Order: sequence, then C-alpha cells, then structure tokens
Amino acid sequence: MTDPNASHHRHMTLWGVVALGVGSMVGAGVFALLGQIAVNVRGDTWIVFVLAGIAALFSAYSYARLSAKFPSRGGVTDFFALGMGSPRIERALACLYLITLVLTLALVSKAFGAYAARVVHQPEHSDWANIYATGVLIVLTLVNLMGSKTIGRVEVFLVAIKLAILALFIGVGAMTLKPAMLEVHADVAPSLMFSSIGLAFFAYSGFGMMASAAADVPLPEKTMPRAFMLAVSLVMVLYVVLALVVLGNVTPSDLVAYSDTAVAQAAAPILGDWGFLLVSLAALFATASSIVANIFSMLNVSKQMGNNGTLPQVFRTQAIAGGTRGFYSLIAVIIVLTNFFDLSSIANVASATFLACYIAVFIVCWRRRKDCHANPLIIAVGFLVMSGIFVTFIGEMIAEKLWLQCITLAGAALLSLLIGWRSPNSSDNQQTDSHHSGQQ
Repeated sequence: MTDPNASHHRHMTLWGVVALGVGSMVGAGVFALLGQIAVNVRGDTWIVFVLAGIAALFSAYSYARLSAKFPSRGGVTDFFALGMGSPRIERALACLYLITLVLTLALVSKAFGAYAARVVHQPEHSDWANIYATGVLIVLTLVNLMGSKTIGRVEVFLVAIKLAILALFIGVGAMTLKPAMLEVHADVAPSLMFSSIGLAFFAYSGFGMMASAAADVPLPEKTMPRAFMLAVSLVMVLYVVLALVVLGNVTPSDLVAYSDTAVAQAAAPILGDWGFLLVSLAALFATASSIVANIFSMLNVSKQMGNNGTLPQVFRTQAIAGGTRGFYSLIAVIIVLTNFFDLSSIANVASATFLACYIAVFIVCWRRRKDCHANPLIIAVGFLVMSGIFVTFIGEMIAEKLWLQCITLAGAALLSLLIGWRSPNSSDNQQTDSHHSGQQ
C-alpha cells in the first residue's frame, strides 16, 4: 500500500478524480445500453437506472471508505488483498478484474471506431471502424503514459465537452418530450427487471477506476469519499434525465430498430441532422474519456499485480515511457480482440464480472469496517442488493440461453482461478508475504 502521508508527488485534484469517474462511467455503456434496456422495460427504463444507481452508490461507499484508508494505485485489486483471507482467492479476483478491464477496453474502443467511421465516412463506414478503434487505443495509451496530472486534465477536458453536448440535447429534448410516451409500461417479469438492472450497472461500473487514483490524491481520506459520491450521483441524475428524454421522443418501433444508437436517434427529430452529428460527437468524447480512464486503471492494476507476484515477471519489467512489457502485451491483446472478434455480446460478461468483483469489495469492507470507519448497515444492505442483482442476472442469461456469454464468463472465471491457484516462485511468495504483513 502507498504511504498516505507521502503527498509531495500527488497531483490529482478532487475534480480530476470526479472527471476520471464520470469519464469512465459515461462511456459506450449508456450510449449502447440505454436503447437495449428500453426495449426490455420501455417506460420503466428510468426506474432501472435509478435502482442500478442506488446499487452503485452502495458499492461506491465501500470503495470510498477503503480508498480513504488504504490509498494505492492497485485500486480494487489491492482491496482484495486486505480482507479476502486467502492469497489464492485474492489473486483469482484480481485476475478476473483485469480480464474485465481488457474486455471493457475492447468494447469501448470498438464503439469509438464505429461512431468515428459513421461520422467521417457515412454511409460506408464498416471498413474504417477497426482502424479508428486501433488508432484511438494507441494514442490514448500514449496519453496515459504522460502521468496522472496530464490524465486528470485530459479527463476534465473530455468530460466537460461531453457533458456540455448532452446538456444541450437534454435541454432541447425536454421541451419536445411527449409525456404520453413515458406512460407506456411493459409487463416486465421480475427476473427481466433485475437482469436489466444488472445490464444498467455496467453503465455505472466505471466508478471503480477511481480507486486507482487514490495514491495520486493529496488527503485521500477527505478527497476520495467526496469524489466517489459526487461522481456516481452526477451520473445517476444524467442517466435518469437522459432516459426520460430518449423515451419521451423515440417511438417503440424506432427503439427496436436503433437500440444500439438510441441516444443519437432521439437527437435526429429534436435537433435535425446536426443533432445526430452532435450527439455522435458526444459519443466519441464519451468513449475516448472512458478509454483514458480504463487504460489508466489497467496500467496501475497490472503493474501492482506484477510487483506483488500475482502476475509473472513480464509485468514487472519496465519498457518504454513507464509502461511494463506486460502492460503493452495487454494493449496488443485488446487490439487483436477489437479487430478480429465481435464483442457486441460481451457487455453481459463484463457486467457479470464487474458485479462479482464489486461484491467481493463489500466483503473486504465488512472485514475491515473498523479500520476504515465504515457503517456496517450500509455495507450489509449494499451486499444483499448487489448479490440479488448478480444472481438474477446470471439466472436470466441461462434462462435466455445466452450460451456464448455463459461460456465466455465461465472461461474468464476458470482462467482467473488457474492463475490464482498457481504456485508462485519464491520471489513471488516473498513479495506476497511482505505485502500481506505490511497490511496487518
């Protein structure tokens, strides 16, 4: 863990951390998932985002308390080492979280490429999508290697532009909103409602990236709790209002036809062709800021896992510009996934793995509640809420026979367990033991 008193090299401000959180949350998730959720639950979409947001606030509370007491660049992966009780379980969960980051980055990069190609090369754009996706991943990887101060400034810039465009869209859309369209409530089965909440949670799950910034923040015991609550609350308000505007302007038939671009589709009748272009640009800024935040987290997490022996030597070997060889290997894997695999169905897998990792954080916070001055009632309620969402989410995947997603999820879990259960070499053991003894 990082010494909380060593603040002379810390450059990340409160609003830099908030921007990192908002940037990682308001990414491809809401632009792609809002329409899919709306197809499932129609007029109840805003309720789904409220419930998912409440679950995110509970989870953010655990993150905030742990980040305040135990600031580190490893973020959630270091949290696992604080209270899971078994080094093997800790390593497996850390690996699962790293896999989640890899999948998320591939998804978000692919979304950026699709939007960029559509804006620049309409209507024939498919051939360019992967080129733009690869290009933005490389460029924003270089940005991340410039240091936390630069990352904070870039995130504030991207988030400000993104939110300004969405604010314009929401302001105009609220005036053209048709209340009768919001009254169309689908007869939703409870299991589908819960699975929709699980899918919506993916649109919030980026707040976990903020934990990796704790080591770069002066006075994390004050800054981190404020940053987590501010970021999640702001995003919840944005999602709810955005859902109301979209559902109040887009017909059910258009929702089904354009579920992947529902937000941009809603802009067309409100602001015309320029509106569609403007919201598409917002999507580009949103996905770019999400890529920055996810790369920042993956760089710190993979380096920390290399240092404590969870990952092999390649993740400790420095390469160019402060990145490790292992980190650049992960970037190469993401580029391959982005270019050669259809990742549209992986959102379910990423949602499930995020939920599993975040449930584990509740367990850690419960076991260290006295150290980090956490309220046990809030932790217990949050754990039950999140567990209920997770179980019903997995159950709905099985009920809908989404076997590809189920197999991918099982494969990610198995790979994480195999890495977690491996026998580290003597140096790894030594580092892991010292890592644990330093937390006592």
